[in-house]
Formats: sequence, C-alpha cells, structure tokens
Amino acid sequence: MVQTEIDVLGIGNAIVDVLSHAEDSFLDSHGLTKGAMALIDPDQVKTLYDTMGPGVEISGGSAANTIAGLASFGGRGAFIGKVRDDRLGEVFAHDIRSLGVRFDTRPTSDGASTARCLILVTPDAQRTLNTFLGACVELRSEDIDADLVEASAVTYLEGYLWDPPQAKNAFRKAVEIAHNAGRKVALTLSDSFCVGRYRDEFCALVAGGADIVFANETELLSLYRVDTFDEGLQAIRENCEVAALTRSEKGSVIVDHEEVHVIDAAPVEHVVDTTGAGDLFAAGFLYGYTRGDGLAECGRLGSLAAAEIISHFGARPDVALSTLV
Repeated sequence: MVQTEIDVLGIGNAIVDVLSHAEDSFLDSHGLTKGAMALIDPDQVKTLYDTMGPGVEISGGSAANTIAGLASFGGRGAFIGKVRDDRLGEVFAHDIRSLGVRFDTRPTSDGASTARCLILVTPDAQRTLNTFLGACVELRSEDIDADLVEASAVTYLEGYLWDPPQAKNAFRKAVEIAHNAGRKVALTLSDSFCVGRYRDEFCALVAGGADIVFANETELLSLYRVDTFDEGLQAIRENCEVAALTRSEKGSVIVDHEEVHVIDAAPVEHVVDTTGAGDLFAAGFLYGYTRGDGLAECGRLGSLAAAEIISHFGARPDVALSTLV
C-alpha cells in the first residue's frame, strides 16, 4: 500500500447501542424478525425501550465498530458520522476518540437526537437490531472531508447508511475522491433486508465503486438473487477486486479474480452475543490489508477478531486485539 496518514476511514451511522437479553417470545410479541435489523420511529423506540429488560449502553454503529476494532489492532483509524449535540452524542464522540480514532464531524444542533439501536440478544446469541437513525440521516456531502479521504488508504462505507438520500450523495462523493487519489474503497452490505431495499443500487456500487466488498452468506444470496453460496461467489468475484464472504461457524471465503481462500472460523469456547461479528471481521481483514498482508492472512485476522467479539456482550473488543496477532 502507498504510505498514508490513515489506514482506514469509516463512513457510517454514529449510534449508541442499548443491549439487553430477551426471549424469543418477546420478539414474537413485538412482531420483530429475529436476527434482522429494522428501522423504527421515535414512538417505536419509546415503546420497545419501555418494555425491554435492563440494558447496557455502548457506543456502536457498524462502521464505527470496525474502526474501533482496527484501532484495537494498532491501526490508524478515522470516522465520519453524524450525532446531535446531546448526551448520547457526547458519549459517542468521547468513546471513539478515546480509542485514538480521529472523529471531527460537526454535530447537528437541531432536529432529531443522536441515533440509538435497541439490540435484543436471545439465548442462542442471535441479535435483533431495532434502529432509530435520528441524527444519522443528517449526514451530507459537505461532511465528507476530502483531505481526510485522500489521506486514507481505504475508505470503508457502511451499507446501512444507504437509506437517507443525502447520505448516498456523501458516499458517491467519497468514492470519487478516494479513486481520484488512487485509494481503495471498501463496502459492507450490512444486512440482507438493506440489500433487498436497494439491490440494483448496491449491485451498481459493487461493480462500479467498491474495490473490497464484505458480505455474509445471506446478503450475498440476496444481492444476486441466487440459491447457493457458490453461485453468489462466482457472481461477486466478477464484479469487484476482492470479496470477503463470511459464513458464521463455517468460517469465511476470500476471493479475488484469481484465487479463493477458505478460512476456518477461530475457535470460541462459548458464543455469548453475535453483535458486531461482521464488523470486527472487517476490522481484522482491513488491518491486515493495509499493512500489506496476503488475503489468507487478512481473513485469519478477521476470524480472530470476530471470535473475540462473540465471546462477550457488546460489539467493541474487551481486550486489545493486538494481543491476538
């Protein structure tokens, strides 16, 4: 990689997570789809928050989790995402800056409050996400710092942020700046329902904007409307430079135009909470990628980070990931 000031710049939703244990019956009673992410409005946030069990507040957001993981490995990270100038906005900014991550996005002083995600973890460690985007939807093209994008080896885009129209323009601006500067662009598809909402746009983004794509098996099948993992693998390797495809306990498959690397899942004594597994896999992968490791080693680092994150509650590392390398 060409020498840069920042290894990975993440652009995504700035969210504070509220995690709580829940039974399957609770999900059923509220009409929630287990294992999926749903967007909810302020009234739904209040209803769900008032009825869920005791919660733990932890700064989150998919791309922000990835950058936090990168920093835990020892990588140089930056993040762009919108918060409100309220208590949760201060919590988010403090948490990510305390990790050594550069976060300069100006908070909004009016409109919706800082985003939050109510995460319900069932006994099988599956997580169901209920997200109030709040101030996240205020991210605009003018929030994209061109100098920061140019200084970053990889700009990492969060698929969840594709919902707000102005955020799409911000993404497109970041992609153009990165490629004009000879930098790489990575995209995480985020969620199969997200893919379903914007399939054609995501296909175009994969083919014409992203150099590295992260997807789990469900997202991959949804993107190309195919029935098998192998069909999806062949389709995506024709459309992007590198694809990192995660398959839960089956591990991951890393492909480029010439090679296929099958990576075993790292062993975990007890799976507690799968929240953030994909985010931290991306963190490990991108840490290896930006220091020049081969794709197989990048996948191995991703597996190590994912294993650490699912061994405890929450989507930020409990230990320095650098100790795992």
